[in-house]
Amino acid sequence: MKELSLNILDLVQNSLAAGAKNVTIEIRESIAEDNLCIKISDDGSGMDPDFLSRVTDPFTTTRTTRKVGMGIPLMKMEAEMADGSFVINSEKGKGTKLCAIFRLSHIDRLPLGDIASTMIVLVQGSPDVDFIYIRQNDSDTFEFKTSEIREVLGGLSLGAPEVLNWIHDYIIQGEAQVMSHKDYYREDGEI
Repeated sequence: MKELSLNILDLVQNSLAAGAKNVTIEIRESIAEDNLCIKISDDGSGMDPDFLSRVTDPFTTTRTTRKVGMGIPLMKMEAEMADGSFVINSEKGKGTKLCAIFRLSHIDRLPLGDIASTMIVLVQGSPDVDFIYIRQNDSDTFEFKTSEIREVLGGLSLGAPEVLNWIHDYIIQGEAQVMSHKDYYREDGEI
């Protein structure tokens, strides 16, 4: 994949296929720690220990349409190629949590990509799921929660075109605010 937002989309689709009703996507970018951390957690059906031990193998999948599952193995490979790490925990009946850490300055780290559009695809495809999106850097945080939007809308669907347009713009503005506070300078004044 050419950007991490597409990996996130694929991994959250796994959560939805596992029956998740609550999905949290956290992205933390730290200049000070030189890392980009992506966490995805859900309350889906989870995995038993045997399947979990094999889940980073591309030939382990629950899909019946093809014999290869690339989402988790790709994210793991991309994190490790960027001098990072990957951890996944899951418990049958309780959900799954994964964390991919990338060295932010690594030349092989893929760009994050268009998270706002990724969130729109997820919300439009699963308007009844509660999504939480958190974007954070060393000094600021933006949070988007579909449960809060749903509460304000009353009975209007999150999948309505005007709502999706608003959500898209809201996420772009929130990310821009957080990322405008990025500190690109080290303590010694160097970039």
